Amino acid sequence: MNTARKPSRNQTAHEWLDYLRDSNGLGGILAKTEGLAKLKARLFIALESLDLGHLSSKIEAGWRSGGEDELFLLVSSSSIGTRLQQILPSLINELGKNGLYCKAIKIKVKPSTPAWEIKPRKAIKNVAPKGLNQVAQKSWQELLEKLEPDSDLHKAVERLLQNKSK
Repeated sequence: MNTARKPSRNQTAHEWLDYLRDSNGLGGILAKTEGLAKLKARLFIALESLDLGHLSSKIEAGWRSGGEDELFLLVSSSSIGTRLQQILPSLINELGKNGLYCKAIKIKVKPSTPAWEIKPRKAIKNVAPKGLNQVAQKSWQELLEKLEPDSDLHKAVERLLQNKSK
């Protein structure tokens, strides 16, 4: 049985404040965000020098999780990815000139979201048919004529025709 006391709300709030003040807390998040903004700006400058600045809005950049030597570019379409793939060595050199040193660049195409939305089906009530159609009516009528008038089957088909007629 766990007999440890639950910490008070005040104590928990103070722990969170300490965490946010710590360099690994909110400060670390802000530093990463600032680093990504600088990365995006340097990538734009490098793309501009290669006459591809118009593509910078369609590219999301970040560092590979292993370290800061492999750049990761997430592009919105395969045509942009192919174009970047063709100029990778030049892009690495331009980034190096701008003070952003990386050994490799990995390009991935972002999965596209569907332009359509899924709508729920309208509730369709199961309505029983109100009678026999003309073809069925004619078939049952022909069968009735072929049956013996005093048979049970003849009586059943007669009732069916009376109940199911439109």
